[in-house]
Amino acid sequence: MRTKTPEKRKTAIIIGAGPAGLTAGIELLRQTDIIPILLEEKDCVGGLSRTVFYHGNRMDIGGHRFFSKDPDIMKWWTTLLPLQGSPAQDDLLTPCMKTFVPGGPDPEKEDRTILLRRRISRIFYLKKFFDYPVTFNAKTILNLGLGRTVRAAIGYLRATLSKRPELSLQDFYINRFGRPLYKMFFEHYTEKVWGVHPSVLGADWGAQRVNGLSIKALLKNMLVRKKRTPGDIRQKDTEKSLIENFLYPKFGPGQLWETATQEIERDEKGTILLMHRLVGIHYEDGLIRSITAATPDGHVDIPCDYVLSSMPVKDLVSTFTGITVPPEVFSVATSLPYRDFITVGILVDRLKIKHNGQPPTFGNRIPDTWIYIQERDVRIGRLQVFNNWSPYLVEDYRHCIWLGLEYFCNENDELWNKTDRDFISMAIGELVHIGILEDETHVKDSTIVREKKAYPAYHGSYRRLKEVTDWLDRIPNLYCIGRNGQHRYNNMDHSMLTAMEAVAHIRDGKTDKQDIWNINTEQEYHERKKH
Repeated sequence: MRTKTPEKRKTAIIIGAGPAGLTAGIELLRQTDIIPILLEEKDCVGGLSRTVFYHGNRMDIGGHRFFSKDPDIMKWWTTLLPLQGSPAQDDLLTPCMKTFVPGGPDPEKEDRTILLRRRISRIFYLKKFFDYPVTFNAKTILNLGLGRTVRAAIGYLRATLSKRPELSLQDFYINRFGRPLYKMFFEHYTEKVWGVHPSVLGADWGAQRVNGLSIKALLKNMLVRKKRTPGDIRQKDTEKSLIENFLYPKFGPGQLWETATQEIERDEKGTILLMHRLVGIHYEDGLIRSITAATPDGHVDIPCDYVLSSMPVKDLVSTFTGITVPPEVFSVATSLPYRDFITVGILVDRLKIKHNGQPPTFGNRIPDTWIYIQERDVRIGRLQVFNNWSPYLVEDYRHCIWLGLEYFCNENDELWNKTDRDFISMAIGELVHIGILEDETHVKDSTIVREKKAYPAYHGSYRRLKEVTDWLDRIPNLYCIGRNGQHRYNNMDHSMLTAMEAVAHIRDGKTDKQDIWNINTEQEYHERKKH
């Protein structure tokens, strides 16, 4: 009797080992018999969601709150890293009202755990703290002054009575907040982040990132927030910008993606190739048949049946051989704009600014995870306080405060090209100037991290992006996923959902890829929730 030769298993090349790529790898193993092979050009996984280790301290590049209205995503995270069952270090040092999971890991004794964190973010404007999003209370009115408050109220009423056509992000914000509040809290900060005026940016950026955020949503949230139990992560009907609690890995976001890597590579089920940069996608007879990657030792060719790409669209179109990219598609794709990002890590022994309100904090330190710096005379955009993300990001939590100063720039501009020494000196000087830090003598250590193509931008050739995506979709076994893979400023959970949807298409043999692109663009996908 002749033994039947088993069919050769199919392989999928996944370009990029960030949240989208790693999610795709795990879901392929869970839902199909396809072998995932991930290519990552860096020497670590996680992409923008990686954790950077420096002199015993850990940096979260960009700040990543783990919260989603999709319960499958929440379950995905807590399956890899179970939710804490006992107080963390900072919980033990201050009054704690969190609800812990019975039988969950003790973060003081176990590393593989995800923490329940309280979300506190504020705006620093006029050298005063404002709630983010701005709430209408006595403190806000006192900080703004009567004149600004009256102008804001009148502006909001006008915007309510007369809506503008939403042709730009400026229109989007004015319709929801009125012109005075837009001028105070959105115009300059948006320009600082993106390098262009909000009138140039597409309104769909707002639809993706803050679609449910408005004065009406703020008032509704103020009415219902008292009903929630402190530490309750179930905030299904809350707009994402208004959540009060979120999950966070003990050692930062990179810990979760490193755990995902172990899941993929366990028992040699999948492969992750670091320091492998995609340089060629080879098309033949209507399909992608193989890819070429550059490595420290040369080049390697890998055959494949599918390609899932989370690399920037701008770079992807330059890699094809065996198929001609139409000149107009190539022109639009290669001119897509991005915003680059620099984080300065500064370790200090104390801050000049103190916290004397609620919630109580260790040493009266400010409680914020990050602070939006709205002051117009400094270039810093946001200030992260890593102690408040997780006490385990800081080697000496009791005696040091570990800060991340975030700057937005374009590759090879004046900011990007500053020497590390000059940039760090500028950053410290700005903290002193706005009164966060007393003087440079309190700085104990510092470092700097530059990140290219951190934010896909919504201007220029972006308005013709559909010409590119329509062409890419004609390649049957190519799937674009994630933030850069779709040139969309997705949240982490949305990037994961694009990967899950792509795997579902492969599993079910679907040919129409529109559902993958629709995630975080159509209402049913926007921060979707399941009942």
